[in-house]
Amino acid sequence: MGALSRLLSLYPVQTALDIRCHFGAPWVLDQPAEPAGVAPYHLVVSGGGWLEVGAQRGIAVQAGDILLFPHGSPHKLHTGDPAAQPPVPRAFESGQVVRVYENGGQGEATDILCGRLEFGAGGPHPLLAALPELIHVRTAGRDDFAGLQSLMAMLRVETETVRPGARAVVSQLASALFALLMRAWLEQASAMPGLFALLAEQRLQAALLAMLAEPEKPWTLEELAGLCHMSRATFARLFQKAAGSTPAAVLTQTRMARAAALLAQGRLPAGQIAEQVGYQSEAAFNRVFKRSYGVGPGAYRRGAAAPLTASRRRPAPSS
Repeated sequence: MGALSRLLSLYPVQTALDIRCHFGAPWVLDQPAEPAGVAPYHLVVSGGGWLEVGAQRGIAVQAGDILLFPHGSPHKLHTGDPAAQPPVPRAFESGQVVRVYENGGQGEATDILCGRLEFGAGGPHPLLAALPELIHVRTAGRDDFAGLQSLMAMLRVETETVRPGARAVVSQLASALFALLMRAWLEQASAMPGLFALLAEQRLQAALLAMLAEPEKPWTLEELAGLCHMSRATFARLFQKAAGSTPAAVLTQTRMARAAALLAQGRLPAGQIAEQVGYQSEAAFNRVFKRSYGVGPGAYRRGAAAPLTASRRRPAPSS
């Protein structure tokens, strides 16, 4: 298993795709901020427009683009005509697996599939913290992104007609989206932040893989440096430069992520989980977990039993 696969497996994500917007120009899709741990996304299957998020303005959006907002930032998609008065989107009852909204606009048509990724409640999420405000992947004209293009095409087909088993198909396809999107982003981006920077630094791959594969081991700086055939000082300096963090801090993040996943499964007692992630003392484990997630293991387990938004109806797109 590669480093990216191991990293993503540490942070289970629930994926939902529940809205399809079929708009004729002019149109505006104005999205409010999401709760912590919820990352909305949009798949532009046809047409295009402009995006505003944070201080970023005038971002061109075209068919084949995927937009992910890891921190749930409020954002606006629109046709770029400030003088236009876009029609109000209205729900179209079609019996499909997603809710369809149309605005009746007479201009160029744009189709957008909207969903969200849910990473669970708790304190700052290490994986999300390593991601920028916006992940924008362009798949048009990229043969190397054929997997994402095929996934978008299948989602488009399954959400525009009523077919047997469509709900299950859409759910499974949406579940594959995050991993494919992260792989495409890593291949496309010129600079990587945080944890993802370690994936791009080949000289650190052996140490990263070791920590991800066996976070319960009491890894020392000397052992990790030896795996990379470096001196302790060189390894520590390169690691800090790439990740903006120390090996010890990343190891702790990895341990807590595995512990959180085990707690969410609800089968093992906290003491046994503590041992499985490298802590002989349950009290020490509880302290580190609470420092990482803002709540103790018991409270986290109870919160994980109630997903943030998977069963909640999303508000209608606003103009």
